[in-house]
Amino acid sequence: MRAPIGDFDTAVPAPDCLDELTAPVADALRAWTGAVPADRILYVETDPQWADTAVFVEHYGRDLLDRSANCVVVAGRRGGDTTLAACLVLSTTKVDVNGVVRRQLGSRKASFASTDIATGATGMEYGGITPIGLPRDWPLLVDPAVADLPYVLVGSGRRRGKLLVPGKAFAELPGAVVLPGLGV
Repeated sequence: MRAPIGDFDTAVPAPDCLDELTAPVADALRAWTGAVPADRILYVETDPQWADTAVFVEHYGRDLLDRSANCVVVAGRRGGDTTLAACLVLSTTKVDVNGVVRRQLGSRKASFASTDIATGATGMEYGGITPIGLPRDWPLLVDPAVADLPYVLVGSGRRRGKLLVPGKAFAELPGAVVLPGLGV
């Protein structure tokens, strides 16, 4: 199958290649109930040596620059309590952690979670964290620019491989909040 974005050799419906995904991502796809059918979520094989965004788009298609999103884990703190959340923004923007995220989480302080916390809590590889398969009790903050795209390139849970996901599917994930101003 031809990928709807990018220049990939093949695109495979993600439910047909669950062995290529981490357990949390595969489990989320098995239990998928969104309005966007799970077979519209596509898996594309990528080489980790091209992981840097600038090199990645040069290798896999310049159109991906404006159609790629980063999923980052943040930690909001208030008193002795810490809330972990994920933020999904276009790769050409940065997450407004100390403004929009901090206020949304009701935190006094917010910061990016450490690599150990992010990978340990998600069960995914650093550099491949995706919103599909995150812990169900986490807030998932989604920039509207991501949700509005026909297809978005995101991690697959591993550094090798990516998912191509219809943007509107992110708004249906557990804990999702489409939040204007998240990406700046």
